[in-house]
Amino acid sequence: MKVFLLTISLGGILAMVMFGFLADWDPSYMSFNGWIALMLCTIFTLGVGGGLMALVFHSARHGYDDQIEVDVPPSDPE
Repeated sequence: MKVFLLTISLGGILAMVMFGFLADWDPSYMSFNGWIALMLCTIFTLGVGGGLMALVFHSARHGYDDQIEVDVPPSDPE
């Protein structure tokens, strides 16, 4: 599975690079405001992803993901 994902990832990167060369794409056409927006959105996206992963690990380590018993009658205190 790892080899498959690596192959797909590298193939996608190669396809993007080849498209860039064949289309004569130049990234310098983006304005300064566009670069700022790209950097801010990238940082925000990485922050949200990191925060969600932290919540997943916190939830798993503190037992929030454990299976609960729903239809158990309450015990009689007497």
